[in-house]
Amino acid sequence: MPGLGATQTFSSDDLIFLSDEQLRQGIEAMFFAYRGFTADPDRILAELDYGRAHHRAIHFINRAPGTTVTNLLAILGVTKQSLNRVLRRLISDGLVESRVGTLDKRERHLHLTEAGCELEGRLSDAQRARLRAAFRDAGPEAVAGFRQVLEAMMDPDMRRAYAKLREGRV
Repeated sequence: MPGLGATQTFSSDDLIFLSDEQLRQGIEAMFFAYRGFTADPDRILAELDYGRAHHRAIHFINRAPGTTVTNLLAILGVTKQSLNRVLRRLISDGLVESRVGTLDKRERHLHLTEAGCELEGRLSDAQRARLRAAFRDAGPEAVAGFRQVLEAMMDPDMRRAYAKLREGRV
């Protein structure tokens, strides 16, 4: 069976029996695709001396304005110490605002400031442009298959969190 070429098609029976070499090629394609997907935002972040952790926090705060620190910890799967370091910087730089909860004063609800929204827009615009071009080139069936593969690779807890996010129930 040949490698995972761009023009090659597989039946469902073929996919069950992918060779280790074909799987290795898939792994490598994911690594290189991720590098491409993060390249444009990384350049923007580097100008501000931020990293991908800052990008992820900004992205998910934007997706769920008012999310709690506890919820963001669960989504990102990072330690409290790591997230606090990122949030302190984003707050001190005026990109994120932390508000005390109205029902539970121990909760901290996170919101992007106007500057935070502008940065999030620049970062997301770069990634949307890359995805839009790739999806356009690949076609609707490939896009549906790609999403199906990504969801199948998620652990069950992550799949549930992703479903909640998609449904706006964060």
